[in-house]
Amino acid sequence: MTILVKDIMSKPVLKIDYNASVERAGKEMAKNRKYAILVVKKGNPVGILTDSDLIKKVVAKNKKPSSIKVKDLMSAPLVSVTPETSVLDASRKMKRNNLKRLPIISENKLVGIISTTDIARTVPEMIDILEFKLKPKEFPPKILEEETSGICDSCDNYSENLKLIDNQWLCDDCQEDVEI
Repeated sequence: MTILVKDIMSKPVLKIDYNASVERAGKEMAKNRKYAILVVKKGNPVGILTDSDLIKKVVAKNKKPSSIKVKDLMSAPLVSVTPETSVLDASRKMKRNNLKRLPIISENKLVGIISTTDIARTVPEMIDILEFKLKPKEFPPKILEEETSGICDSCDNYSENLKLIDNQWLCDDCQEDVEI
């Protein structure tokens, strides 16, 4: 079962025009309690500005935020993925590029953002699903009942009414496919 970035991405994404001041960007980030803001030029994503950029390039150097343009401080070119990218591929891309956040772009439009925190939140769910799917194969269960609830062996969807047919636990829909 592949989890796609579109399933866990955050939206809407905080955006700012690339000609805006860093002060304005910082105020927007603080107001919206976000650690990054995407930089757009004529509506198209061109870069990203993070809290780390503000700390390292403005605060630590004692620069005046109102006198610096976002375009002069942003990280570019923008590293991104599409909504159909798997979370695993996105996390590998983030690791390779040493990124904490990755914009999600579809047809040159910003549709979401994924962070290492978003990925970490999905890990427990992924482990639960893997354990559930692997344990019966490692230790075949003693079948005490003809019906149970769980993940269908055919379509991978959860069902309250799984039935054992031809040594597979199948949901109502997949049972109909076998009977036809």
